[in-house]
Amino acid sequence: MLDVPSKISNLTELNSYIENLWAQPKLRFLFLELTLRCNENCIHCGSSCGKIDSEELSLDTYKMFLDRINQDFGHDDKMLCITGGEPLLRKDFFEILSYANHLGFSWGMTSNGTLIDKECAHKLRETGMRTISISIDGLPKTHDEFRRSPGGYERAMRGLNFLIEEGGFKAIQVTTVVTHKSIQELDALYEIFNEIDIDSWRIIGIEPIGRAKQHPELMLTPEDHKYLFEFIRNKRISGEPVTYGCSHYLGLDYEREVREGYFHCMAGTYTASITASGEIIACLDIERRPEFVQGNILKDEFYDVWNTKFKCFRKNLCEENDKCNTCSEKRFCRGGSYHSWNFAENRQEICFKSILF
Repeated sequence: MLDVPSKISNLTELNSYIENLWAQPKLRFLFLELTLRCNENCIHCGSSCGKIDSEELSLDTYKMFLDRINQDFGHDDKMLCITGGEPLLRKDFFEILSYANHLGFSWGMTSNGTLIDKECAHKLRETGMRTISISIDGLPKTHDEFRRSPGGYERAMRGLNFLIEEGGFKAIQVTTVVTHKSIQELDALYEIFNEIDIDSWRIIGIEPIGRAKQHPELMLTPEDHKYLFEFIRNKRISGEPVTYGCSHYLGLDYEREVREGYFHCMAGTYTASITASGEIIACLDIERRPEFVQGNILKDEFYDVWNTKFKCFRKNLCEENDKCNTCSEKRFCRGGSYHSWNFAENRQEICFKSILF
């Protein structure tokens, strides 16, 4: 663990690097939202996915798009992040990703795991999947209620075990979204995950986005947040591969203590996303406001959009809010994550000042 002066030095250097990124962004992560259809109906879903009709791009459109990305950006240092909805609901899922693999792209995905059987796990490895994150959001009763999917926990764990048995992946991760009601299950979940061969366990708090806005009773309290970060830090001190997500600046006490790197909202600087209907946006978790849609791959060249647009994401959000702009740590926070910024009121919904620091 680093001392505070070292952290300040590193964060200061990072801030200068990010300011340069605003002028010269570097595409590293390209998210493809293959569908908004999902076989679950999660309370917290940021995209309000479920058993719904979803505009979806054709296989040929994805092939042409990936050809252009490969031509304009190359594939050596790029990661395709496949998501949904539940991406495995696409009947042409393996055709899309086989083509990406053929071009040389590295790819990983997020999944609820419920559709993964032995054959699917094998096909995922054969198609070149490097990483996968499976969602387990509590013990069986909690998980099933949270995802409004009876038997969902059992199916997700079965899918997870098929992936472990198949092997050959760079990383198999479990992601857990904790709420005020489920946070006391962390120790029990740790005992479960410690017995199976996963590579990491990522824990994040429920965020006031998407459907979760309708459930204020599930939001973490200040005490919950402190408990969460102490839980993660103590596991990491013991050498366990437990980590917090990339969201939010945590102050000098917790930065680099609960995850590998320092906070950096990568929306529009390292990260871009293609929605199920082809819209070009920064991060799929950001509120889907019209002004944040930078174009559509059905009519716009992604290369031009990436290099000439995204201006609203390449700036310090602190300048939009008087309280943030006078904060002593604004150069390290830069206004926090875009996905939790309230653009109607120009303020951050989740700020850990006075809670953690």
